[in-house]
Amino acid sequence: MREDLLKLDTHKQPFSASSGQFLPLGAVLDKNRQGCHFSVYSLGAYRVEVCLFDKCENEIASYALDVKQGHLWSVFVHHVEAGQLYGYRVFGENSPEKGFVFNPDNLLIDPYAKALNRVQHSFEGELITRAGHHISKSVVVDDEFDWASVQKPTIQDDERILYEVHVKGFSQLNENVPIAKRGKYLGLSDSSSIAHYKKLGITSLQIMPIFSFMSEPRLKKLGLTNYWGYNPINFFSPECRYAQYDAVNEFKTMVKELHAAGIEVILDVVYNHTAESGSDGATLSLKGFDNRNYYTFDRNVHSNEFNYLNHSNHSGCGNTVNLNYPWTLKLTLDSLRYWVTEMQVDGFRFDLAVTLARESDGFSEQSAFFKSLLQDPVLSRVKLIAEPWDIGPGGYRLGAFPFDWLECNDRYRDTMRSFWRGDTGKIADVATRLFGSRDVFAKQYRANSTSVNYICYHDGFTLDDLVSYAERHNLANEENNRDGHGNNLSANYGEEGITDNKRINTLRQQQKRNLITTLLLSQGTPHFLAGDEMGNNQSGNNNAYCQDNKLTWLSWNLSEVDQQLFNFTSEIVKLRQQSRLFGSLALDDSENSDLVKWYHPDGYLMEEVDWHAGNSQAIAVELRESTSSGEHWFLILNASNYQIGCKLPPVEKGLTWKLKVDTACTTGELVNKKINLSEQIQLSGHSMMLLKSTK
Repeated sequence: MREDLLKLDTHKQPFSASSGQFLPLGAVLDKNRQGCHFSVYSLGAYRVEVCLFDKCENEIASYALDVKQGHLWSVFVHHVEAGQLYGYRVFGENSPEKGFVFNPDNLLIDPYAKALNRVQHSFEGELITRAGHHISKSVVVDDEFDWASVQKPTIQDDERILYEVHVKGFSQLNENVPIAKRGKYLGLSDSSSIAHYKKLGITSLQIMPIFSFMSEPRLKKLGLTNYWGYNPINFFSPECRYAQYDAVNEFKTMVKELHAAGIEVILDVVYNHTAESGSDGATLSLKGFDNRNYYTFDRNVHSNEFNYLNHSNHSGCGNTVNLNYPWTLKLTLDSLRYWVTEMQVDGFRFDLAVTLARESDGFSEQSAFFKSLLQDPVLSRVKLIAEPWDIGPGGYRLGAFPFDWLECNDRYRDTMRSFWRGDTGKIADVATRLFGSRDVFAKQYRANSTSVNYICYHDGFTLDDLVSYAERHNLANEENNRDGHGNNLSANYGEEGITDNKRINTLRQQQKRNLITTLLLSQGTPHFLAGDEMGNNQSGNNNAYCQDNKLTWLSWNLSEVDQQLFNFTSEIVKLRQQSRLFGSLALDDSENSDLVKWYHPDGYLMEEVDWHAGNSQAIAVELRESTSSGEHWFLILNASNYQIGCKLPPVEKGLTWKLKVDTACTTGELVNKKINLSEQIQLSGHSMMLLKSTK
């Protein structure tokens, strides 16, 4: 039991109320007045009450809030301390056809609550209980925390390597993490976890959603749960299932320890929808305060007026948060600023980010959301990453985000998956993706780092499954294998799933090395899915959002080939970081330049006909700095299933080519072998080589 909650039980002074401050919104402790300001926004209500609860969630007091200008409500309650549980009841019209769903029988979570006292479990529709036992209680939080002078790390854009992790899944099975920390915030920052990050060489954790969330009722009926967390009920409070006792302070401790190790913290955030779903969903928070304005609604075909019984569903989750409304935009910006200032995170990856910039006439590159971020003295300085699509009208917007945003590049994923599994005619696209997807991200407006390159993400196959399964295997999700992507551009190389066939297993490991090497030597920001560096698999499930079990938890019992893959990956990361050319090359608009030259494997510069050859499966590229002492590299990719010979370009007098990487090396080790310049170098099928000019 937390000490601050125990203190409440022996509280001697009675609560009392007086006038409070209207801004900032939320529950704000005032130590001078010895109490707490409670302030909320609600347009259309005629009465708002704040209800206080004891540690057993029994209501012990309630106070009506004063109203200002018809939408701001506030009260100051004396003698409230940190740890106090509270909620709101809002009185007003209940006419769903008009968009009004006010109901004082629904206890509401404060939209600005900085903590919840417990996990919010799912339930269907309007579960009316005046006592409010079914709703998690908001918690008054004291923001004080000892950061011990730890500063945020400074990661240059061309140095950033994103590593996507799930709080629970990463450490749940790691026996090197103390039992109490496993699957928790503190497990991500445990010394053994940090040692793994540092040995691997990544710079930035991209943490899957940690906003307080709940499962969908459908999943509960099936005996499943929302594991990924893309179903938020609040934008401020960290999910308490990932904490031992105190989610706020344990999250801050995690950030402090990661920062002390020089590792960035980037949150995957969901502002496009909430767990309240559509008109048939529960009223938990935003709906009960202002359903008409916090969400968007479909229009009637004939009248073009809003149909308030049909929430827009641009997220696929039942509703769409309306950032085209000022107070919703304020809520989102206040939340982002809170995570940056009080929780000290370094940036955000926005789930279905198109939704956030869709206004009355659709997605706008000049939206209020984008403008607000750009002018904000805090938020304009953090790293912003977009998932540049949703399922709404005009929802695919890759390349359309502002200059300072990074964007998840699914074209990179599809091109590299297709090429390496052996699809022909992909050479031109491979070259474009290798060098920053300049067909999408114009050089004069966007930096090299703009393209977030990835082979695997949480929603899809892991790397091991990508080379082990030709089809998805999602029966455990109870949707008859209809969910998840159907076109994965994957291959099994002879047998579906686990096999004892040595030839197949050898090829699968080689293909993983090909994909890892390609990712880390490409211009852009690499995104790496946790576990891919050590053979993690999900038995072919490419949509494991509802699997909170060993299927999704990372296994730390590594086989010999898994350890070899980890060692190989860390060496490729190190190679990238030691070079001035991989990730930060400045290119002009021509196919060949002083810095970059593209070669046919036969040794001549690529010609127009070669770029469009329908049967092409191999290409080579030379990277060379302009000075005589500059770096000089030669990269060869062979996605065919047969050996090829490749002629090497000349080097400076007194130098020779040295082979640095050969993905066909079965041990997974990097090589360091001089090459005879008088001979063609031979590449095995399904392999790539990297050579460096040296003495």
